[in-house]
Amino acid sequence: MGVNGLTNVEELIKAALYGLVEGITEWLPISSTGHLLLLDQFVKLDVSADFWDMFLVVIQLGAILAVCVLFFRQLNPFSPSKNSYERRQTWTLWGKIIVACLPAALVGIPLDDWMEEHLGSPFVIAVALIVYGVAFIVIENAREARSAQLSAQQARGKHFKTGSATDGEGSSDPSARVRTIEELDWGTAIGIGLFQVLSLVPGTSRSGSTIIGGLLLGCARTVAAEFTFYLAIPVMFGASALRLVKYFLKGNSFVASEFLLLGVGSGVAFVVSLLAINFLMGFVRKHNFKPFGWYRIVLGIVVLVYFGLQLLGVHIG
Repeated sequence: MGVNGLTNVEELIKAALYGLVEGITEWLPISSTGHLLLLDQFVKLDVSADFWDMFLVVIQLGAILAVCVLFFRQLNPFSPSKNSYERRQTWTLWGKIIVACLPAALVGIPLDDWMEEHLGSPFVIAVALIVYGVAFIVIENAREARSAQLSAQQARGKHFKTGSATDGEGSSDPSARVRTIEELDWGTAIGIGLFQVLSLVPGTSRSGSTIIGGLLLGCARTVAAEFTFYLAIPVMFGASALRLVKYFLKGNSFVASEFLLLGVGSGVAFVVSLLAINFLMGFVRKHNFKPFGWYRIVLGIVVLVYFGLQLLGVHIG
């Protein structure tokens, strides 16, 4: 990359565009990998292959910093505004976060290179997008059916045990068992962590797999989304550190222009992530995840068609 002039400005704009896409898609359950793959087909950074592989992972640090900022009080066990009980609760929450991250770490660290080599094809990503898109729709339909059944029983005057008429999501959902982060038990946290292992397959979406896990295990949508954000902290810091270590072990180092690209991409990802996280938390209080499921299916079909045509020798654009 040129260090001066128009070329340098163009590369910085490209890095900002990648940060924009990362900041949006990292938190919405629509697969950041799938979107970055498509973006790479049309917008390519003028960098080495090693730097590119590292860049796509490390710009996540900007995104994860947004979680630390937005949920600082909830995650800070040293907050002076918390009493002793609240501090213990915060430490317990961190324990659940760490335990839930262990399955993905135990599987992902030794298999990282293998998965990158064998599961990074556009077709694997497209299939994952479609399969988990269908899963979101099926799960939400089942939740709606259960809620309708329970509401009908209540209307007929039958007595049964539920929580309240709403689960904090702004929509009727008597079937939700875990309605707040404080109600999230160790078993459910570990179960969500096991679902996070599925996100090692590109196109699955880390947030998508953990949100699906949370929904299947009885969490309210807000709880599933919030715990997903918390799980991202150790996972994404760990993934970034691992990728940086591999980058430097290959004998690479940063030049000023590369460091600037990484800073711009991460900075934009941070700002956009603040907006994306607030949007998602507001959205799921009033709506379900089916729109994201339909979006994933459409995107998966687009990826299949686009790369299928390329495979047949038909070039688009």
